[in-house]
Amino acid sequence: MSIPKNHYFNPKPEVPSRPHTVRLRTGNLDLELQADRGVFGARRIDLGTLVLLKEAPAPPAGGEILDLGAGYGPIAIVLAKASPKARVWAIDVNERAVELTRANAVLTGTPNITAGTPEEVPEHLQFDAIYSNPPVRIGKEPLRRLLSAWLDRLAAGGQAHLVVQRNLGSDSLVRWLRETGRRVERIKSKKGYRVITVTAPTA
Repeated sequence: MSIPKNHYFNPKPEVPSRPHTVRLRTGNLDLELQADRGVFGARRIDLGTLVLLKEAPAPPAGGEILDLGAGYGPIAIVLAKASPKARVWAIDVNERAVELTRANAVLTGTPNITAGTPEEVPEHLQFDAIYSNPPVRIGKEPLRRLLSAWLDRLAAGGQAHLVVQRNLGSDSLVRWLRETGRRVERIKSKKGYRVITVTAPTA
């Protein structure tokens, strides 16, 4: 499958840069973030992201937290604000997104965010929690490989919270996750999205 040059999961977007600001309003936060073309949710904060931020359980107070497919950082910033003693890893294959997340971490006063590409995450690192609005449009098999790789890095008893649009395969994703032997719960269905929690076995 060829990836369109302007797609958000292209590591180097070829669409010309056109920076602008996007408003993030959730809970008691009201922030302006830097966004750009060629990055997921470039025009506005994605509805699935807002559903995840509102409906998923609060992040742990400390430890290592992963925002998988961070875009320009809205999920990572909310997590970092909620858990200032935790380290939040904001990971994306899109290099433009990574740079925007780094800039937004500075703008929003969240120094506990570490933004980078997947290759920049230490291989030994395990995560106490994962939050993700995953890139379902990369295709079913690539998405499954992506999720498998990162879900395997949950610490004992850690949880991953995913948001997936119902008509883009959320139910089939739940079935597949259960077939892999993982403990999976649908914790919320709202505005056409499912919020799914995957819990790693305890030690």
